[in-house]
Amino acid sequence: MEILLSLSIALFAGLMLSRLAKLCKLPAVTAYLVAGILVGPFLLGRLGVDGIGFQAESLKGLSLISNVALGFIAFSIGNEFRLTQLKKIGKQATVVGIFQAVVATILVDAALIGLHFAFPEALPLPAAIILGAVASATAPAATLMVVKQYKAKGPVTDILLPVVALDDAVGLVLFSVSFGIAKALASGVAISVISVVVEPLLEVILSLALGTVVGVIFNFCERFFHSRSKRLAMSVTFVFFTVAISMLKFEIFGVHIAFSSLLSCMMLGTVFCNICDFSEELMDRMDRWVAPILILFFVISGAELDLSVFTSLTVVIIGVVYILARSAGKISGAFISSKATHCGPTIVKYLGITLLPQAGVALGMAIKAKEEFALVDPAIGNMVSNITLFAVLVYELVGPLLTKIALTRAGEIVPHEKTSARQMHVREHRHDHHPDTK
Repeated sequence: MEILLSLSIALFAGLMLSRLAKLCKLPAVTAYLVAGILVGPFLLGRLGVDGIGFQAESLKGLSLISNVALGFIAFSIGNEFRLTQLKKIGKQATVVGIFQAVVATILVDAALIGLHFAFPEALPLPAAIILGAVASATAPAATLMVVKQYKAKGPVTDILLPVVALDDAVGLVLFSVSFGIAKALASGVAISVISVVVEPLLEVILSLALGTVVGVIFNFCERFFHSRSKRLAMSVTFVFFTVAISMLKFEIFGVHIAFSSLLSCMMLGTVFCNICDFSEELMDRMDRWVAPILILFFVISGAELDLSVFTSLTVVIIGVVYILARSAGKISGAFISSKATHCGPTIVKYLGITLLPQAGVALGMAIKAKEEFALVDPAIGNMVSNITLFAVLVYELVGPLLTKIALTRAGEIVPHEKTSARQMHVREHRHDHHPDTK
């Protein structure tokens, strides 16, 4: 009962704050995150009343909602990889996706390693190296929500979602390489080629293979149903299934095998949208069905933000350097690569700003670093975790707004006349009775 009550309060808070955000011309994502902070452990949850707000312990049991929501988000992004679209922007998106991630990593590494040599006790070298890789990740969830909320359309939006999707694969490889080097420096052991090169590449390849196989089976099974509701139910079933299989981890001949649920679900959506002739209609229906889950995901994400990181001056200073270096890397990397691949002027000018939001993937990297360094050197893992939390808090609250501003200035978010569902119903009713009425 307590969990359901907490979830209902969280959903209500997110929805009500989204109305306030609309008046302030802020993206709904920002409202959901703020709602999460309000019902989280630092405010409403601090009262300690079960069912009223989220306490730190109760948040741990809600990871299933976050995993499922990210699966649906990745599935929706996969819908952007239609072959007709990829023929136009595939090469440009690939170059920009890889280049901007690498540039962000290089600039953050350079800034933080320089900070390490200036203040060696404040920032360990392994932590600086890992944070450079964490900087490559962009939050697909916040970006997708802004695009869908404002129905953004145009060249920047067309290339943005594929680039954000590629971030997961590129960031995964960069993180694994940096993590292997950092762990070798901290423990004094030799760098393992298997853990640094083989395992991350295997994870990317196996995740894409899993999504492809499940996507083909998914398309085959959909053919047995003609009802829209049953086709929607089948779609939900396969997203659940893919997320579940992606959680498997095992070892073969000393090689750790793992999957990325984001990459697997993205590939599931890509395969489905390219081989199913009614995928577009089904994707539209699924977006409506998934809306409450996505709102809960962002509210829970807001509740998980650790405000205590602001109490450490060291974390704040390093966090500010991280944010500035990463922002410079994303913006300059996108600018240089989009210009080199002859993208349109609006893409060159505004794409980098839309790549600033950071959340789930980066937090996942930070959690892994904290767990792996718990026995080697806890200070390194804690530093990576705290800096990432600080950056995510800033980026998630400011990033969606910057994405909205950039897409608006690019001319891809067009203000339109406000029309409620009730007004639409009245207009349709009048048209049915008076066909000549315009």
